[in-house]
Amino acid sequence: MTTFPLLGSKTEFTSPSYSPSGPVLRSQFVPDEIANPHIRFPTLAANIRSRRGRKVELNVPIFKDYRTPSPFLDPTVNYELHRWPEDDDVRNGAAKEDHVYMDAMAFGMGSCCLQITFQAKNITEGRTLYDQLSPLGPIMLALTAATPIYKGFLVDTDVRWNQVGNSVDDRTAEELGEKPLHSARWRIPKSRYASNSTYIAQDARLRTEYTDPNLLIDEHLKSKLLDGGMDPLLATHFAHLFIRDPLVIFSEDLKALDTTSTNHFENLQSTNWQHMRFKPPPSLSSDSDTGWRVEFRPMEIQLTDFENAAFAIFLVLVTRAILSFDLNFYIPITRTTENMETAHARDAVLSSKFWFRKDPFPSTPRPRAAFSSSGSGSSTPERPDSQSRPPTPLGPVEDEYRLMTISEIINGTSSSSTSSAATPTAAQSSIECFPGLLPLVESYLDSVNVPVETRCELANYLSLIRRRAEGTLWTGAKWIREFVRTHSQYQGDSVVSDEVQYDLIKTVEEICGREGSLGQKHGVGWEMFGARERVPTRDEKERG
Repeated sequence: MTTFPLLGSKTEFTSPSYSPSGPVLRSQFVPDEIANPHIRFPTLAANIRSRRGRKVELNVPIFKDYRTPSPFLDPTVNYELHRWPEDDDVRNGAAKEDHVYMDAMAFGMGSCCLQITFQAKNITEGRTLYDQLSPLGPIMLALTAATPIYKGFLVDTDVRWNQVGNSVDDRTAEELGEKPLHSARWRIPKSRYASNSTYIAQDARLRTEYTDPNLLIDEHLKSKLLDGGMDPLLATHFAHLFIRDPLVIFSEDLKALDTTSTNHFENLQSTNWQHMRFKPPPSLSSDSDTGWRVEFRPMEIQLTDFENAAFAIFLVLVTRAILSFDLNFYIPITRTTENMETAHARDAVLSSKFWFRKDPFPSTPRPRAAFSSSGSGSSTPERPDSQSRPPTPLGPVEDEYRLMTISEIINGTSSSSTSSAATPTAAQSSIECFPGLLPLVESYLDSVNVPVETRCELANYLSLIRRRAEGTLWTGAKWIREFVRTHSQYQGDSVVSDEVQYDLIKTVEEICGREGSLGQKHGVGWEMFGARERVPTRDEKERG
């Protein structure tokens, strides 16, 4: 599970039990003993709080059920605590109405997730994967949604991402825009844990309009990188990451400058937690064969090994399709930022639409099969009619992408089901039928002659992705929420009691122990693994 449901609640949630409000975290809700004792972690927490000038603030909207108080005022907040100076935060408005309030790094960085690191064959391939996977981040975040409970309350979001970002947000009031700039160098629009703000591939298809027009960079650092021979795109990328201050420095690294070590670089690189990370090889002094890597970071951990394997395999195959077919998923990076917010919505996988590129194929096709999709998750290679056609002239960027459902993005669309961001012209109609990521993966597998036995095994994993996207299988977040709401001890007030949490954890344990028979209808957790038809939720039944 991504989070322990009662972490930070008023009940005992650690064994042995410890008291909160210790000198390291200074949290009202979690004890210092919950943090990793390695010096890096308490130092991170203390330095974030010190730089920020107050504790971190996490406010997650409460899920309003039929007996949830309105307005909801978090009953776990102690406004009379006076142990540390930061205890004034709640008296100064840190805890918002109709939100669940949390105040420590543990509530975000204590989350579990599914991250995948790809090693590229060279820097060029690494930069390509970084750019092309970036727009997929919000899609995979919503598709893996698994976090509907915080601090013993059902919340009105399904994923962890913003909570992690807020848990390590070291920006001062000036950098947040709450006060006029005086001592700070600039206002910083995002936490250091946030979605990407840069593209880095030296790709002719990367239009200036795709980049963030308000990107904040350290101009002096960029100039030094350019003088040292770095190209402008990569120099801009690192000059953006390095607007941040270091959070932890080990004293031995300050005694002498080791030009063969990358410790100082990694000190800043590793505390910029964006949804994609571009990772250079280790230091020159290392004997490792590790090369240029790309880390895909947004996905939520799943309840079972089968689900985690399915998403890992799917993403690996998407990278193979991207590189083999020279796919183009570029959209303005500000739209990806917008999509990351959309992914937080309750049941976003079915209820929300996301900006995505309409035509992923090269404007001058390579001499290989193209693709068509029926919108049902199947694919059919076909010979393009425009092999020798010159590149299409560039039109408005807004014509290149539109809002799509996750099912359309994963499984493909038909022209009759599209809903363009603008009224399509006749010239655009030919690219309104998006092929779908799964059909692209299937076409890649067709092209590499995969053994039948392996293909059948892959089909089981890819079926989970397809059905999750179309809604016939539930996300973990939906299943957990419905488990709580239909539990006999649930009072309809958004509170997850000890009894409900115990039964939830025991049921999850049973699901993990029965992975070999998860497809059996009406077995425990079958809505996530074996539903033939999507079962109406309680909300849907109440709406008639």
